[in-house]
Amino acid sequence: MTQSASKPAPQTFHVKSFGCQMNVYDGERMTELLSARGMTPAAEGADADLVVLNTCHIREKAAEKVYSDIGRLRREDGSRPMIAVAGCVAQAEGPEITRRTKSVDIVVGPQAYHRLPGLIDDVMAGRDAVDTDMPADSKFDVLPGRARRSGTSAFLTVQEGCDKFCTYCVVPYTRGAEVSRPWRAILDEARALVDGGAREITLLGQNVNAWTGEDDKGRLQGLDGLIRALDALPDLARIRYTTSHPNDMTQGLIDAHAEVGKLMPYLHLPVQAGSDRILKAMNRSHTRESYLRVIERVRSARPDIALSGDFIVGFPGETESEFEETLSILRESAYAAAFSFKYSPRPGTPAADMADQIAAEVMDERLQRLQAEIINHQIAFNQASVGKRTTILLERKGRQPGQLVGKSPWLQSVHVEAGDARIGELIEVDLVSAGPNSLGGVIVSRQAA
Repeated sequence: MTQSASKPAPQTFHVKSFGCQMNVYDGERMTELLSARGMTPAAEGADADLVVLNTCHIREKAAEKVYSDIGRLRREDGSRPMIAVAGCVAQAEGPEITRRTKSVDIVVGPQAYHRLPGLIDDVMAGRDAVDTDMPADSKFDVLPGRARRSGTSAFLTVQEGCDKFCTYCVVPYTRGAEVSRPWRAILDEARALVDGGAREITLLGQNVNAWTGEDDKGRLQGLDGLIRALDALPDLARIRYTTSHPNDMTQGLIDAHAEVGKLMPYLHLPVQAGSDRILKAMNRSHTRESYLRVIERVRSARPDIALSGDFIVGFPGETESEFEETLSILRESAYAAAFSFKYSPRPGTPAADMADQIAAEVMDERLQRLQAEIINHQIAFNQASVGKRTTILLERKGRQPGQLVGKSPWLQSVHVEAGDARIGELIEVDLVSAGPNSLGGVIVSRQAA
């Protein structure tokens, strides 16, 4: 590690997050943490005194991409900012990062980033600054309060870690065991986000529907109870949650989809494969049939719900007929959207050492076929939305002058000619056109902002 005691203390910073929504949330919290230290955000890494690379370790060669990003931070005059590698690559690689490159000053895991200010001080004092502990004390107890101004939509982590130990996944090793944040801490943060302007909150967790906790009266609650409590916040308009495990879809949570008006009709429920043999090899703890039964129960409770899922192709030993079973469960489930990946062996996971690893060209061909099916389902779902009247939450400017983009209840992007409507408003629209990735709408009426 480069000893940086002679450097001035960093005054500006830039956080660059990769991967999942939880990393986005962690990046926001690191931004608030560094701002509380008195530092100022910089628009680009090249302009910052400190750059935090908040990394993801899910895909193959994630660490190599980090080193490429580090190399790009060197300036024309040969100088570089102070560099911190955070997130799951930091947790997985640890001190190896600083042994491999002298450009990295700080390595901090996803459960220890609340210690980032102290690690900066360590660098300034010429001490090693590597922290990949999973401390017993919660980082959430140390992080500063949420920023006074929130975006229209906000993420809120309620659960971290995973006890499922799917054989392909590094999350239990990089994020630790399943931990649920306390009820009151979540409600306080949600209220701060709403007070700051958030109209929609997405609850986050590696297995978010495994959240449990005691409410203010000491009663044990599941995620459905937490959602019902958030429903009582008067200025919160929408609630979402992700990512869920099929085995944790309780009847109470399913009922909430029918009974809580602010809970949006969208559910991301990964299945990963359609073959029972492959699911068992993945240690997914559900079968094809049990997954389909969950979907049936959810659709019975909320017939208009949009479903999305995750798929892995080319898991070790996957045959052509087993891949066909994945295609068939995709068709049977009628997803509105889905995410698909080639199997990526992660060091230290059981699947990485399994026999019958699938050739790259076979995985490529299967992924192309799967993604073609996914796109067809996505187009069909969007086209079926044309003619509906619904409410969208305006979130950002569109590419065309006077255009704004909002999200439908089913998480579709909807473009409208905004007139005098503003970001943050809920507006009623008629959906009039559909493409693969978005819809066009016409404003019918504006609701109170």
